[in-house]
Amino acid sequence: MSEKKERLIRLEEVMNRTALTRSLLYKLVDAGEFPKGVKLCSSAVAWPESEVDKWIAARIEAAKQE
Repeated sequence: MSEKKERLIRLEEVMNRTALTRSLLYKLVDAGEFPKGVKLCSSAVAWPESEVDKWIAARIEAAKQE
């Protein structure tokens, strides 16, 4: 069996996939309601794609419960 490698996605893609603005995304990160990014270097951050996918799935599931 081959294991899927984790992919890191940059801010622009995270914003496109979640429909969040930059400021709201960082507010959610600060509040512990969105996964923290991985610092790649002093000026670059990315997010593990699987964590973003889990967050999106959880939001969809919560909307179904309302």
